[in-house]
Amino acid sequence: MLNRVVLVGRLTKTPEMRYTPNGVAVSNFTIAVNRPFSNNQGEREADFINCVVWRKAAENLAQYMNKGSLIGVDGRLQTRNFEGQDGKRVFVTEVLAESIQFLESKSKNNSSGSGQETAPQENTGEPIDISDDDLPF
Repeated sequence: MLNRVVLVGRLTKTPEMRYTPNGVAVSNFTIAVNRPFSNNQGEREADFINCVVWRKAAENLAQYMNKGSLIGVDGRLQTRNFEGQDGKRVFVTEVLAESIQFLESKSKNNSSGSGQETAPQENTGEPIDISDDDLPF
């Protein structure tokens, strides 16, 4: 069986990193991926795809990328469910990122508005890999 997802898109907001109770870094983020065609009005539409990344890759994503940064995501589609605050079952489908590539430097797309100077981060073309062995489940 095959479960593989490859996406290129822009972050919809600056990623926020958090830690599980066991101290494992995790970041949930959404990327906007343009559709390859225009609608009836001649406008391009986009899909907004929820993703999650763990460990060092999560820390790097939060440290070096901002809202609007172009990234590549390689991973797999997964579903999960949990009980919401209202007691109803909530189902979530998301991409579990196994590899993230930064396709532009942070300084090129510095939209944080912090006013701080940021040294350019070179894109080495090397993916930031995580394996299933790194996941907490």
